[in-house]
Amino acid sequence: MLDKVEIRVKAGNGGDGVVGFRREMYVPFGGPDGGDGGKGGDVVIRAVESVDSLRGYRRNKVYRAENGRYGQGRKKTGKNGENLTLEVPAGTVITEITDGKKVLVADLEKAGDKVIVAEGGKGGWGNTRYKSSVNQAPKIAQRGEPGEEKTIGLDMRLIADVGVIGYPNAGKSTLLAAASAAKPKVASYPFTTIEPVLGVVEIGMDSFIMAEIPGLIEGAHLGRGLGHDFLRHAQRTSVLVHLLDGTAASPVEDMVRLNRELAMYDTQLARKKQVIVLNKIDLPEVQERLPGVRSELKASGIKMHEISAMMGQGVAGLMKEVYKGLKAETEGGKDIRQTEKVYRPQTREPQVKVSRVGDAYVVSVPRLERIKGGAGVSEADLRWELNYQLKRLGVDRALEKAGAREGDKVRCGEITWEWS
Repeated sequence: MLDKVEIRVKAGNGGDGVVGFRREMYVPFGGPDGGDGGKGGDVVIRAVESVDSLRGYRRNKVYRAENGRYGQGRKKTGKNGENLTLEVPAGTVITEITDGKKVLVADLEKAGDKVIVAEGGKGGWGNTRYKSSVNQAPKIAQRGEPGEEKTIGLDMRLIADVGVIGYPNAGKSTLLAAASAAKPKVASYPFTTIEPVLGVVEIGMDSFIMAEIPGLIEGAHLGRGLGHDFLRHAQRTSVLVHLLDGTAASPVEDMVRLNRELAMYDTQLARKKQVIVLNKIDLPEVQERLPGVRSELKASGIKMHEISAMMGQGVAGLMKEVYKGLKAETEGGKDIRQTEKVYRPQTREPQVKVSRVGDAYVVSVPRLERIKGGAGVSEADLRWELNYQLKRLGVDRALEKAGAREGDKVRCGEITWEWS
């Protein structure tokens, strides 16, 4: 199972606006008619039922949406770029990775959930947009906005109602096989199971999904054993079946250590409802120590279930108890698997920013940094057009406030001129 991958996504660039003028017989002074560029395509990630792993993203690591098309004359807007939709299994968590830090973008819990992970750039304005009573024949247009480019993490977490946890060789695979139709590999050596296994447990007319969470040992939260990779699969579950090995030196101490690992990995995981189960009670050595284990757990106020997964003893009763606990956790719409929605307000950027860089004043105006001249426009015309647009936005006042004087160099986008 490939359940964790990083990819690079690039949304489409917006198409450029064009500089155009109406040219028709008997229509003198037709005026500007350059159309806007089309919007670039978005990169969308959607959960679907037909995909069960992330192996499709193993080789291709870069995904690009289509660019928007250029605008045209007669005020025609360019065609928008097609969105690129990436399909992932339900239960995939999407994160944005910047400088090694991950920020949650979305949790696609069910098929049909989707999220835009990279937005396409806006199309540039055609020269029609710059027409005014003072400037009847603008010779400028706007380049398309670049699409967003990001590194995205895809982390598939199994969607199960109940997770079976425990140290290696506690009998997790045997319990899953005894309680459901799942057929995990069962053997007498540690780490027999190297990936989570799902099974459907039927209780009368009802059922629930149970997953074996493999590879947990002391230090699992640090990545030892297989735990670091698979502990996250337990985060979606509502109830944990904590299976204790009756033949271990101290089953109770094992329980304490494993709960400590859960808390170190995720405090929410440690607070999930647990059903404590002692396995292998069919063995004589376990029967001999059973009274001591019972009294030790009873003194701590912990109810313990006793089973033999190999012989099927007590398994049916345990599953009924687990189902009862599951219903209690999820009744009334409460479901601790749901991820709390987080609102992250974005800082509002000022419309105009002026800063001193070296011997020049740099003007940052998102709307004007992508200005371009039409075919045949002179540099003097282009500077006049840009200067006129800057004054309309009050940039002259911002420059004066920043300390600019006549003759100082001013730069906006790729154009530099002397302020006057």
